[in-house]
Amino acid sequence: MQRLTVLASWVVVGVFCLAAAGTVQAKTKAWNVPGDFATIQEAIDSDDVLDGDTIRVKKGSRAGAEVTKSVNIVGVGNPVIDSGPMHPAGLSMGFQLLAGSDGTTISHLSFAVDLAIMNGAAVNYVTVEHCSFDNTIQAVSNWRGSGWDISHNVITDLRTRNGGGIGILVADFSGGVVEDNIVSHNKISGTLHVDPADGGGYAGTGIVLYADFRWGGAGASAITNNAIVMNDVSLVSDTPAVVDVVGIELTDTRDDGTLKPVVYDNWIGYNDLRGTEDQIGITPPELELVNDIFRNLGENRGHGMFSANAW
Repeated sequence: MQRLTVLASWVVVGVFCLAAAGTVQAKTKAWNVPGDFATIQEAIDSDDVLDGDTIRVKKGSRAGAEVTKSVNIVGVGNPVIDSGPMHPAGLSMGFQLLAGSDGTTISHLSFAVDLAIMNGAAVNYVTVEHCSFDNTIQAVSNWRGSGWDISHNVITDLRTRNGGGIGILVADFSGGVVEDNIVSHNKISGTLHVDPADGGGYAGTGIVLYADFRWGGAGASAITNNAIVMNDVSLVSDTPAVVDVVGIELTDTRDDGTLKPVVYDNWIGYNDLRGTEDQIGITPPELELVNDIFRNLGENRGHGMFSANAW
């Protein structure tokens, strides 16, 4: 009964948000790239483009951007984001969401970069929908953000670089609270391509909730009230002896079941994991007791696994 109540509340909230968005859109402008601006970055940087405006990205190869406003970035004619800002590790990014970009929507775009969508600040209420990702190291990486809606995306193939190999990441390393994120109706399939120079010692994953205490980090005080529901994860590694694959995982990198759990009260249900051999990974295994994991197809579980190694 509780699950039905929660799911019903998401529908009500979604309808309310759509109605509110329609009201806002009547007062905002749409801009074309190319056309009004040569690049997405030029549009975002323009004083003429305001919060709530739409940036329509036309067909072709396009560069991504550092996003500093609350804008709707919408693809028209299947444009491909194949370059953008650079990660300090030398990896190409599509969109880096920075302070001021709360409420941004990214939709109907294809990505062919290393790290497709990643926030560089605790950005909240981001929507990523109806996008496709081809052979990324990480497709959607939500570090420290709450209220994201990541839905109806297609992620085909992943790859590693001594880390990564992750479809969708919801995580914290700063000691904060990460909550109310919804990951639903995504299809993650294909092959995890392991870098020939990869040192291994971890596993790639389709979707992960991740409290990152590595290297003495603050991890999370709570990763809670997040929903991973109705996704299809079907992945296989081309070098499982080095880096294997887990369909969905919940990880506290301290891997100590005697500590107070920080990944708790999350819903993982109605996912189809039959195409992935190791389907649900839980580290430490005690997290199974404080999260609601239910009605997943092919629900085998591996405990005590230290899986994702995220960028």
